[in-house]
Amino acid sequence: MNMPDPLTARYRPLKTSYSDTPVLVIDTEAEPHEILDAAHQRIRAAGDLLETLYCLCFKQADASDIPNIISALYLLTQDGNELLDVARQRLPKISTD
Repeated sequence: MNMPDPLTARYRPLKTSYSDTPVLVIDTEAEPHEILDAAHQRIRAAGDLLETLYCLCFKQADASDIPNIISALYLLTQDGNELLDVARQRLPKISTD
């Protein structure tokens, strides 16, 4: 019988990794509030970047900056969402009975 690797079960690789070897992982056994704090930090950073872009004058922007901005926003929101998923799994289930 194959037993799951405990390290693989505990450390979830981020989907935003560009290689087959995960470098950045989520510790699924970390305290839920710490996971939520990490998610909040990334989602807030993405929101702040969007707010900054909203306030800027795009006449001075270079078209080559757009892929860089999209990449940063993707990484921040994807990592934040993955952290939220792990935190949601770690939170105690609330009974509605």
